[in-house]
Amino acid sequence: MTEPDRMRDHWWWRPGWVTGRSFYTWHVTFADQPGAQRLVADYAPVLAGLPQLDPVPARWLHLTLQGVGFTDEVDRHDIDLIVGAARKRCAELEPITVTIGPAYVDPETIQMPARPLEPLADLRLAIRAAIGDIWGTDHVPEPKAGFRAHVSLGYSNTAGPMEPVAQALDAHGRHNGEVVVSSVSLIDLNRDHKAYEWTDVATVPLGPREANDPVT
Repeated sequence: MTEPDRMRDHWWWRPGWVTGRSFYTWHVTFADQPGAQRLVADYAPVLAGLPQLDPVPARWLHLTLQGVGFTDEVDRHDIDLIVGAARKRCAELEPITVTIGPAYVDPETIQMPARPLEPLADLRLAIRAAIGDIWGTDHVPEPKAGFRAHVSLGYSNTAGPMEPVAQALDAHGRHNGEVVVSSVSLIDLNRDHKAYEWTDVATVPLGPREANDPVT
């Protein structure tokens, strides 16, 4: 079996990551989205039969947009300025109706594509522009190109063949869900427990903010 046909442990320590360290990043989160919660329930039976995967609970389901930096390296005042810039940028966007699914296997995850890509890519560009407003366009972290809008349902916790996972997904059937992306969240992300867990730092709405909307 060739290397592309094998899964690998997702939880290896990537550069900069150590126990106890966390990371500021912009995500779309789905804890309040019934369509996303149904997808987790739809795929729960097949994931339960695959011990080589760590399923993602509905509360931690997310779509990664744009990293900022490790929390011990980024000044909190800069974070506040970036959030303010993001509010101005995102006020010019509209909420996005997004279809997620069906699930497929890649070397480290079970993931679902999110469509349409273009408005999600525009949202990411708005966040990148907000970071650039504060740090300068030459100091925005992570490459601009290569964005793949997806939501992961599970993470591989060991090395092994991909084929049994792909076969189990095929036998289970294809599922899709619809969500509305009306905000984007800056989070403080940790992965100490072989899971992506976070605390919310700020929530930025898409579209103009009403006068009585709370600022978070």
